[in-house]
Amino acid sequence: MKQTTKFFCTFIILIITLGCSSEDNSNDTIETKDKHEQVEIFVSAAASLTEAMEEIKKLYEAENEVELILNFGGSGKLAQQIQQGAPVDVFISANENWMDTLVQEELIKEDTRTDITGNKLVLITSKDSDIDYSSFEDIESNDVKQIAIGNPESVPAGEYTETVLKAIDQWDNLENQFVFAQDVRQVLTYVETGNSEIGFVYESDTMTSDGVKVLATADHTMHEKIVYPGAITVDSDYEEEGNQFLQYLLSETGQEILRKYGFSK
Repeated sequence: MKQTTKFFCTFIILIITLGCSSEDNSNDTIETKDKHEQVEIFVSAAASLTEAMEEIKKLYEAENEVELILNFGGSGKLAQQIQQGAPVDVFISANENWMDTLVQEELIKEDTRTDITGNKLVLITSKDSDIDYSSFEDIESNDVKQIAIGNPESVPAGEYTETVLKAIDQWDNLENQFVFAQDVRQVLTYVETGNSEIGFVYESDTMTSDGVKVLATADHTMHEKIVYPGAITVDSDYEEEGNQFLQYLLSETGQEILRKYGFSK
């Protein structure tokens, strides 16, 4: 009887030991899986960065266990999405004002903020147009029916355009011809299709289109320097990974791609 009891106890202990061992191994497997699980970083970036960011995305994902989910639009619209609680990890604005707004509202981790690149404001027309303005001052309201411009309230390029045109006393003269677009890419489309005879976009936007030509470049002294700041949002769970991506944009590889698409610091 004693031997039977002893055998039974030994059997129970063996089962418990094997169970614990199996549980430990299962936990190890889960932990290992978690460590290698691909991280998704949500990036909201100014529409003018579309092509450059798409190329950077491919290279970055090939070198890192990260998937970049890209969302493009006017900087004001993107900032408003963050204000409304959109799940964004990295925000890259086409001007400093919208980034400043989010910092003031404590929606951005200010110590992660860094200037990624810069741009120039240009006046464009369709490739086949006969318009030959050589400066913003040359624009005549009688020459054109529609002028495409980003909405100054939400599109930085539109805000810069308004600043320049007011500086040269052209805003009031041309106001009746303005067609406001939701971002610079829509401005580009309006001009490419001939719906607007001229428009104002970034120099980088013209690098992506064979349907437009540049007539003039804005005098940089007439508006604030065009800077694209990037930063991590306060709600992001991936500050380290987000910062690594921002640093990649600042690397020679990242800057070379940005220069390829017409950006420059």
